[in-house]
Amino acid sequence: MARDAQSGTIALLRFLIVVLLLSQGAIAASEETNPPPAVRWSAELFIYDTTPAIGPDGTVYLGDIWQEFMAFTPSGQRKWTFRAGSDIESSSAIAEDGTIYFGCRDRKLYALNPAGKVKWTFTTGAWVDSSPALASDGTIYFGSWDKSFYALNPDGSLKWKFAAGAEIDSSPAVGRDGTIYFGCHDKKLYALSPDGRKRWEFGTGGPVISSPALDASGRIYFTSVDGNLYVVNTEGKQVWRLYTGGVTGSSPSLAEDGTTYVGVNDALWAISPDGKKKWEIPAGNSVRSSPTVIQGDGVYVNTFQRDLRAVDADGRPLWSFYANSFADPSPAIGTDGMTYILFRFHQLYALDTHAGLAKSAWPKFRGNARNTGRLEGIAPSMP
Repeated sequence: MARDAQSGTIALLRFLIVVLLLSQGAIAASEETNPPPAVRWSAELFIYDTTPAIGPDGTVYLGDIWQEFMAFTPSGQRKWTFRAGSDIESSSAIAEDGTIYFGCRDRKLYALNPAGKVKWTFTTGAWVDSSPALASDGTIYFGSWDKSFYALNPDGSLKWKFAAGAEIDSSPAVGRDGTIYFGCHDKKLYALSPDGRKRWEFGTGGPVISSPALDASGRIYFTSVDGNLYVVNTEGKQVWRLYTGGVTGSSPSLAEDGTTYVGVNDALWAISPDGKKKWEIPAGNSVRSSPTVIQGDGVYVNTFQRDLRAVDADGRPLWSFYANSFADPSPAIGTDGMTYILFRFHQLYALDTHAGLAKSAWPKFRGNARNTGRLEGIAPSMP
């Protein structure tokens, strides 16, 4: 009898949770001004946590935790599949010559050619979850759980290695002057020169697992598990910080007007250029992905409540796209205005959103469609 009562209580709780989630979705939908975008195509996949990279020809690249790295044409056909040695938690980066770089939990960084064939691999001492950044001279930068930060030449040879104080899964960002910025589990943000020397370090109260964003003047935006969003200048001095209480790994993205967007626990926050909260939108569940800012200063954000949401620059809901699976990776946008979104236990969707990336310095995770993690193309204009 006790067991039956307990089972009944669990069933009731599950039912109430479902009703709550559906009611939250209905409330959000009632406030939206547009229908969800049409699905151009979709592909059945399984479990993945990586943000797609879009090649110059529109090819979509991504890896999953079943050791597979895949390439899809812009029309949705699978071009090829490459099998790595373990889980792939690192988002790929695409070089100007089409070479694809990504890290893997088999302790390697991979370089593949556009046909999906191995050019070379580089072995580290532990997992490589850090997504690689590509310098303008072709140098590849990434961190490893072996507590080292690596710089590789385009041929896969070691250029230099920097010893950090703890594990690194933060993905680096490269400034216009070649300075490399990355976070570390030792609670610091590091700035290294292109030759591997430490320029400065900035301490926080918790591990830095997010990836830095850079604005047009080169200032660095990043979050720490201590619950703060930090902005520091190129000399390593704090410009401002804002306590959000957020402990998720969402990395900041920047709009054309200087607004910073970031996921904070179960909400999306918009923050003014001087560090004041403009608004927040409850997401109903954890926001683990980084927002993607579109032209016109609208923003897309994935929620763990299983939907992609679009809001305008004032936080007003525009539309939402629901799928029956959790959403962790950040949305990617191709040059044709197609939005690619991954739902963790379900599939890859190509949505006909007709919206391009914002023309800001850092509108999305890894900075641009190819995920190069490099500041480029925006003239300095910020005060």
